[in-house]
Amino acid sequence: MNLPKMFNSGLGVEVVGLMLHILSLLLIALVTFLLLLVIYRIAFHPLAKYPGPFLAKITDWYSVYHAWKGDRHLEFWRCHEKYGPVFRFGPNSISINSNTALKTVYGHKSNVKKSQFYSVFPPTKDTFNTHSSIDKASHARKRRVLSHAFSDGAIKSMEKYILANVRTFCSAIGSNPQTLTEKAVTKDQWGAAQNISDWCNYLTFDVMGDLCFGKAFEMLEHHENRHVIDLLGNAAHMHLILGTNPAIKTFGLNKALFREIYNKRMQYMAYSKAQAAERTKIGLDTDRKDFFYYLLNARDPETGMGFSTPELWGESNLLIIAGSDTTSTALAGAFFYLVHNPSTLDKLSQEITSTFSDLEEIHSSPTLNSCTYLRAVMDEAMRMSPPVGGILPREVLPGGLEVDGMLIPEGVVVGTPHYAIHHNPAYYPDPFAFKPERWIVGSSPAVTKEAVDLAQSAFCPFSIGPRGCIGKGLAYVELMTSLARAVYLYEMRLAPGITAGEGNPSFEWGRQRKDEFQLRDSFTSMKDGPYVEFRERIH
Repeated sequence: MNLPKMFNSGLGVEVVGLMLHILSLLLIALVTFLLLLVIYRIAFHPLAKYPGPFLAKITDWYSVYHAWKGDRHLEFWRCHEKYGPVFRFGPNSISINSNTALKTVYGHKSNVKKSQFYSVFPPTKDTFNTHSSIDKASHARKRRVLSHAFSDGAIKSMEKYILANVRTFCSAIGSNPQTLTEKAVTKDQWGAAQNISDWCNYLTFDVMGDLCFGKAFEMLEHHENRHVIDLLGNAAHMHLILGTNPAIKTFGLNKALFREIYNKRMQYMAYSKAQAAERTKIGLDTDRKDFFYYLLNARDPETGMGFSTPELWGESNLLIIAGSDTTSTALAGAFFYLVHNPSTLDKLSQEITSTFSDLEEIHSSPTLNSCTYLRAVMDEAMRMSPPVGGILPREVLPGGLEVDGMLIPEGVVVGTPHYAIHHNPAYYPDPFAFKPERWIVGSSPAVTKEAVDLAQSAFCPFSIGPRGCIGKGLAYVELMTSLARAVYLYEMRLAPGITAGEGNPSFEWGRQRKDEFQLRDSFTSMKDGPYVEFRERIH
């Protein structure tokens, strides 16, 4: 066929005209469909009666933007401030800021399942872990197996590895590199300013290396592996972005729209897979009872099944993120609030130094657990700056779900955002003030048992219910031991002139408070600062 002749003829013109006509019809059909979809979502959708940002009502790209920006936790708080206790954060999603919703949505026997938000987490179809399993039966099996590694006995047997890393951490933050080339360090000198977020990252990553793979990553002592922390942060960030709109992963848009974050996520996945493979080769031929020892040994008492090799990778991948990133944020937050509240720091110092007469007495024990102000400081830091500040979305199952008098239909995504409820004045009077005393009955006339119970009812840094963090007990051991030892060893103060981690009046709404630790929501949290100076305490 002679195409030039055809297109020079009337036939060619007719074909081109027909194609343009078809394209215009398709465009009109697409625009009409989108217009009707917008009208439906705004006026006729079952959630149309709930208030919320206009864009959030019509598209999940609203959430994608805030996930990418890192202020999604703040946007939930801002919207609850603007719209009240219930608002619509997506075409098919609502957020409810109440302690009753927290219990109803996340509690045992709740008529919900994890939403499709979690479907994007596994790097392959075979690597669903305890966190990303949507199917309830699959999750229950994995959790039963994993529970062996988090039993009281297992944690106690692994404490020596935690303490070894905590000792290195305490030594590192108290070093004084600025004077090493000048003159001998004296005990009354303040050390060089230390970025506590960095050191907390190194500590918790080394601990999880020891507990997961039988070896510390030696980040506290060496620089070689510290780049992995950036990879981990980007992996979590990519998960959040994809989770807010799973279609991004389905159509491969993440590789084009978020190329840098995607590439770092894949580097982290390769790193975690290599670590798991290396530890798996050792198998049970070791006297070191780390997480892998328990995971390789453990069998589900109901099915007799253990973890397959892909499942082992999936769980270790989860343990690194969940066990290091969140714990480091909680610990860095505690340091931030202590150096910004010297009277609180003095009170904690008095409790620690009067309770312990020797550093090595500070370990998991009834004596450490008796330090009520230490525990209150940790809880208040996690209330103020929860390591997972956003929402953990749940999809309502057939039969619907009644929450606070509202019947939520099947298929709707619902949840309670951690940062928002942690700053709800109905449960926490003066919610942006750092007050550890709010957790201690009788610390003031206003802090009654009822007030503390009310505060506890909305407290969820580890989530609650059957999907709550299985490593909560381990996290408290690491947090309380690390902070108590640092306070026992050192006086500390905010480094003059350095504002890292602080809010500022020029920042966006929600980031304007100087004495609030600022986090970037990446499902977990990215952070920087505070810069702290340490001086050896004289006992």
